[in-house]
Amino acid sequence: MLVFWKERLILLAVPKTGTTALEGALAPRAQFVLRDPPQIKHAPLYRARRFVVPLIEAAGGEGFETVAAVREPVDWLGSWWRYRQRDDLAGHPNSTRGIPFEEFVDQYARGKPAPYASVGSQARFVGCGEGSIGVDHLFRYEAMESLIGFLEERLATTIELPRLNVSPEHPMELPDHVASKLRRKREAEFAVWEAARG
Repeated sequence: MLVFWKERLILLAVPKTGTTALEGALAPRAQFVLRDPPQIKHAPLYRARRFVVPLIEAAGGEGFETVAAVREPVDWLGSWWRYRQRDDLAGHPNSTRGIPFEEFVDQYARGKPAPYASVGSQARFVGCGEGSIGVDHLFRYEAMESLIGFLEERLATTIELPRLNVSPEHPMELPDHVASKLRRKREAEFAVWEAARG
C-alpha cells in the first residue's frame, strides 16, 4: 500500500495484480509505504479505512481517494496456483505442487476451500459490503496501461514498470463444468472485474 499525501491518493495492493512492480516504481515517490509483512502490504479497503485513514486524518489529511487493480478471476487464480508451486512451499498445506489447476479452481469455488486454494477474494478486497465496490478508481490488471496513465497524470510523473514477482509459466486447462461452477459460486469476483475500467 502506498500513500501519496499531496495528491490525496492511496494505492491498494491487491495480491497478484502487479502491485510489487508498481511499488518498486512508485515507493520513492510515496510519503507512506506499507510493504511488510504481506498482511499489511496487502491490506484490503476495509482495513485501510479502519487503520490507515484514521492515521492520515489525525495528521490533518482529508479527501483521500483509493485506487486499485483487479485481475480476470481465472487468470488471477492461475497466478496463485503457479505461485504456490514454488520450492519453499513444498510439503506445506498451501502448496499446489501436484495439484491440477482444475482441482485448485474447484476447491476455490467451494464454501470452505482446502488451504492451498484459500487465496481470498478480490471482490471483498475492493468492496465496502453488500456487494458494492468501495474503491474510488478501479482498473483491470489486463489494462495496466490505463492504470499507469491514471497514476502518471495524478502523480505528475513517468512510470517505468519493472517485471517483479512473476510466477513461472505452466499450462492451465479448465474444463467447462469447473469454469461454470466458478462463475456461479464466485459471481462477485467476475462482477467486480467486469465493473473495473478496461
